[in-house]
Amino acid sequence: MAKKRKIAILTGGGDCPGINAVIRAVAKKAMLEYGMEVIGIMDGYEGAINANYKQLNWDDVSGILTLGGTILGTSNTAHPYQYPVKKDGKTEYIDYSQQTITNIKNMGLDCLVCIGGDGTLSIADRLFRDGIPVIGIPKTIDNDIMGTDITFGFNSAVSIATEGVDRLHTTAQSHHRVMIVELMGRNAGWITLHTGIASGVEVILLPEIPYDIESIAAKIRRRNEGGRRFTIIAVSEGAKPVGGKVVVQRIVKDAAEPIRLGGIGFALGEELEQKFGFETRAVVMGHLQRSGVPTPYDRVLATRLGCEAINMVLNERFGYMVGVSGNALREVHLTEVAKGQRTVPLDEPLIQAARSVGTSFGDK
Repeated sequence: MAKKRKIAILTGGGDCPGINAVIRAVAKKAMLEYGMEVIGIMDGYEGAINANYKQLNWDDVSGILTLGGTILGTSNTAHPYQYPVKKDGKTEYIDYSQQTITNIKNMGLDCLVCIGGDGTLSIADRLFRDGIPVIGIPKTIDNDIMGTDITFGFNSAVSIATEGVDRLHTTAQSHHRVMIVELMGRNAGWITLHTGIASGVEVILLPEIPYDIESIAAKIRRRNEGGRRFTIIAVSEGAKPVGGKVVVQRIVKDAAEPIRLGGIGFALGEELEQKFGFETRAVVMGHLQRSGVPTPYDRVLATRLGCEAINMVLNERFGYMVGVSGNALREVHLTEVAKGQRTVPLDEPLIQAARSVGTSFGDK
C-alpha cells in the first residue's frame, strides 16, 4: 500500500481576513481527495520551535470559511533563526533553527504549508534550504509580497477602509473640515492607493511618494475657493514629507519589526492647522483593517490558493509559493519572495488614473 501522506499547516505574522478560508481549502482537499493526515501547528513558528501542534479533523476545518483571524493562532515575533529570549533583563536572540527542524522532521511530514507574508515566507525559504519540504501561500493585507499580483486579505482590508472613508464624507462636508484618514502600509501604499481611488478622496499620500505640505495646502485652498469646503486625505502610516522622516509611535524591542509607525495623520493635521489655519480631524483605521470576515473575493481567492497548494504538494514543488498573475495561478520560488517587499512603482497605472481625475499625491 502507498504511504499515507502527511502535511502540516502553519500561519505566521499578522492575522488578516481569509486565513481560515485557506486552512479550510488546504485541509479539506487534502483529506477528501487524497486521504492525507493534516497537522495544525499552533501560533506560527512558535509552535514549530516548541513542538506545539495537533491533528486536524474534518470538523475542525468546517464552518470556518467566513471566520476572521486564524484557528491555529499566530505570532509575529517567533523567528527560529533569531528567537528573542530575555536574560537578566536583556533580550538575546538565540538560533533555535536546528530544534525547529528536528521538531518538524519528527512529525514525519511530506510538506509544511506556510501561510504568511514576506517575513513568514522568508523564514520558510531558509527552512527549505535547510532541508524542510515547504510550500508557501501569500497572506497580507498590505499586498506587498514579491511574485504575486495580489494576496488574500488585501481586498478585505480595502473594503473595510473604503467603507470607513465613505462614512467620513458626510461629517467632513457638514463641518467644512479637512479629514485625514491614516491607513496601514509602512513601506508599500497599496491599501491607501486603492482605498483612496475607491472612495474618491482628494489627496493620497503614499510611502513611495514623499509629500510637500505646500502642495497639499494648495489643493485644499483650491477646493475651498471653488465652493467645496471640505477635503479628505488618505495617508499611509509610512508616508513622509520631502526630506523628512516617518512618524514613529513606539519601539518594541522584541518584535520582528521593532519600529512601530503611527501618528502621521495627527502630525499632518497639526501642521495644516498651524501653518495654514485649516480645521482638521484625524482618524486612524488601525487594526480594523485586518479584522472581521473576509470579502467574497478573498474567500474565493483563498480557496483557489489553498487547493493549488495541495496540487503542488502532490507534484513535490517544494520551495515555491502559490502566486497570482492576472487571473491565473503560478509558482514563485521562495527565494524571489525573500528578496524584499513589492512596493507601488512610480509608473503604476493606478497612480496615473487617479491623477487624471484630479487626485493629488502631495508632490509638486
